[in-house]
Amino acid sequence: MGVMDQDGAPGRGGAGTARGTHDRGFFGHPRGLLTLFGTEMWERFSYYGMRAILLYFLTDTLADGGLGLDEGVGNATAYLGIVLVALGTGLLKPNVSSLVGELYTRDDPRRDSAFSIFYMGINIGSLFAPILVGIAREVGGYHAGFAVAAVGMAVALAFFVAGRHLLGGAGDAPPNPLTAQDRPGLLRLLAAVGVGALVAFGVAVLVSGGVEVTTFVDTLSYIALAAPVATFWVMFRSPKVTAPERSRLRAYVPLFVAAMVFWMIFEQAASTLSAYAKDHTELDVLGFAVSPSFFQSVNPAAIILLAPLFAWLWVRLDDRPPTAVKFAIGLAFAAVSFLFLAGASAIAGDGRSPAWVLVVVYVIQTVGELCLSPVGLAATTLLAPRAFRGQAMALWFLATSAGNAVTAQLVQVTEGASPTAYFGWIGAVALACAGAMFAIAPWVTRKIREGAETEDKAALAG
Repeated sequence: MGVMDQDGAPGRGGAGTARGTHDRGFFGHPRGLLTLFGTEMWERFSYYGMRAILLYFLTDTLADGGLGLDEGVGNATAYLGIVLVALGTGLLKPNVSSLVGELYTRDDPRRDSAFSIFYMGINIGSLFAPILVGIAREVGGYHAGFAVAAVGMAVALAFFVAGRHLLGGAGDAPPNPLTAQDRPGLLRLLAAVGVGALVAFGVAVLVSGGVEVTTFVDTLSYIALAAPVATFWVMFRSPKVTAPERSRLRAYVPLFVAAMVFWMIFEQAASTLSAYAKDHTELDVLGFAVSPSFFQSVNPAAIILLAPLFAWLWVRLDDRPPTAVKFAIGLAFAAVSFLFLAGASAIAGDGRSPAWVLVVVYVIQTVGELCLSPVGLAATTLLAPRAFRGQAMALWFLATSAGNAVTAQLVQVTEGASPTAYFGWIGAVALACAGAMFAIAPWVTRKIREGAETEDKAALAG
């Protein structure tokens, strides 16, 4: 599978080889993976480091080295900065992940392992960035902190430029270049997006009865939920998507839904779980006061420790179990983490849970993340229509946005609920979704194989 097109890109089927099939110079993987690993690690270091001190810089006093903006203004300016960062991240993140997939043939058992290694790089950057940038800010002020973040981005660029030749031409030719005939359609799409955003805002105003903070939260939630639906619709209707690719795309839909539910739980680390750490967790451990923010480091630390194990495990198991089953397992772990926390909360009653409870919750979620997230990246590159590889990777990241959107609505409608009820009901629903994913896993696997087999036959006949 994976014959080479004239431009050197992996084709839609056949018996040829992809760029990195015989290259095992980086822990048994193509050396191009080292380039992408280092690029993403340092880019994430820069991003999380900058984000850690941006708002403080905007709102701190001039005497302390900040801009001295009003708190309200500094939030608005922070949002502008975040929008700019989002634009850059949107261009880089889906494409660098797609490049990882292009290093392997469709049937290469190293694919899931490669994304586990790649994922570890992301977490190395996100673990150390706030710490080092925070230290630099304490020692040399905001300029020193931003300088450390800027150095991280410079290293990321240097890493990519220096190692680009190791990619073997991956990403050099756009699979779906914009033509003059495409421009009117693109303009109509942009107009439709603008109109859709206005409609979402109008609905949010009607729901909230006016323009309030929740109005903007609801607007973003509606857009985040509508965006993946629109993206799927465009892909399914595109004449550039072949019948075999459409079969694989159908199989991708339930994987996306499972990922959305998973991220709905996982992304609460910065919201409901942080609140639980502050208000319902014992923060005096062996005579030492523990900051509630400490628990945010558990996940990236666990990723760094466990990612090599999972990378070895997927290779050892020869890429088994199937992708759909891995998704179901990952979602089940996420559900169990909330059910465990609900039980711990019930036992604590009006008191506080031991600190180790949240540590266990985050570790359970990390195991689920390693079953689903790197595998999801690999599955996206595998199942994406050739003409929509970059967009499909963006679609994968929209699962996180959609999950956050669901969380935003849940937090509003469950206001006043006890932690036991909140975490218990969400955990139970997620566990039911995991069971459904286990049930339809054979169908998903069959659709994936049917699409691959049909494409192979078409390539051999052509």
